[in-house]
Amino acid sequence: MREAIILLNMGGPNNLNEVEMFLHNMFNDPYIIRTKSNLLRRFIAGMITLTRAEKSQDIYRQIGGKSPLVELTKKLVSAFSKAVGPQVIVDFVMRYTPPMAEEVCQRLKEQGIKKVYLIPLYPQYSSTTTQSSIDDFEETAHKIGWDVITVEIKHFFAHETYNRCVVDRIQESLGEENASSFEIIFSAHGLPQNIVDQGDPYQRQVIAHVELIKELMKNMGLNFNGVHLAYQSKVGPMKWLEPSLENTLHTLRNKRAIIVPIAFTIDNSETDFELSIEYAEVAHELGYDEYRVCRCPNDHPLFVQTLKELYEKMR
Repeated sequence: MREAIILLNMGGPNNLNEVEMFLHNMFNDPYIIRTKSNLLRRFIAGMITLTRAEKSQDIYRQIGGKSPLVELTKKLVSAFSKAVGPQVIVDFVMRYTPPMAEEVCQRLKEQGIKKVYLIPLYPQYSSTTTQSSIDDFEETAHKIGWDVITVEIKHFFAHETYNRCVVDRIQESLGEENASSFEIIFSAHGLPQNIVDQGDPYQRQVIAHVELIKELMKNMGLNFNGVHLAYQSKVGPMKWLEPSLENTLHTLRNKRAIIVPIAFTIDNSETDFELSIEYAEVAHELGYDEYRVCRCPNDHPLFVQTLKELYEKMR
């Protein structure tokens, strides 16, 4: 039976012309805008796209005219493919920008793939990310008449190899300096509070993830002055998860901080712009002596090893 492993992620514009497509597709997702009326959702998505497109294009212009996510994912796929060998195809699908599910499903169907292992590249589960990506893939496969067996994983925040990868990125950012002179802030992508109140486990898993990494760092002798969890990327007027990263930066007396993007596996505009440019400016204005942002796992050998171990466990 011919098999494939598919990595799933949100996606990001491959060029400035795709910014509107990205926004339109994201805010048309019923897992993101949770109104029962498709017509109302389309209207809301249209309004958000209209008001945010220009600002979003400017953001991507500042980080090279596109999201780094697709190119970095290609590097990860290449390294992962070498790790698992030629007996299985490794590919990826983005939720809101190319390559999207229809294109990849059609190609795999034509290649005679009968079984697919789906690995969403979100360490913690959320219906807004993990479930949306899995449902999109499976519904697309059904729509094109592809009779394929799918096996999926929902989260991997507790995976030991993955957490060693995260700590390695922290050590990389720390360099030769002593951890005790720094605050470490784990920054997770925020969610509207009402989605969490409806039962989405994302916040619980993020908190649990930080505790696991705290324990791992302690065992490795990495004793930071303080360990904090904050949330970023709030959109709109409704209540989101707290504390915000900005408020956290304001409250810290020690002006030396390392930021860890705990909810992302691949660098994107939220890490390369929001954390590395926008919040770096906030930190500078607040008088921070050091403000460092860890790189995401990307194609780190330990992340490649994590994916290989997840695949082997799913088989």
